Amino acid sequence: MGDSSTQYIHLVHHLIEECLLFNMSREECMEALSKHANILPVITSTVWKELEKENKEFFEAYNKKDKKEGSTTRSNNSKESETEITRQRVDKLLLDSSFPKDKHSN
Repeated sequence: MGDSSTQYIHLVHHLIEECLLFNMSREECMEALSKHANILPVITSTVWKELEKENKEFFEAYNKKDKKEGSTTRSNNSKESETEITRQRVDKLLLDSSFPKDKHSN
């Protein structure tokens, strides 16, 4: 894997960690990164699945917590606020990285 591909995967990994901080599901994370960082959902999903393999206990607890709290029980205002914060964080992370925002889209 080339250096730029490795950098890109690390960026996606970091952005997924940011999504986890907001208790986002895999689907919510895929949608947010697609919309705000132009990262293809298949890439986010693949990296997420690898993280699940490497951190099995964490994700078992995380998924139980997510099901218990239910991302669908969050209010729309809360979701909108989280989406805006995520967008701002994704934009900042992309600006801080040397990766152009749309280099790997499409």
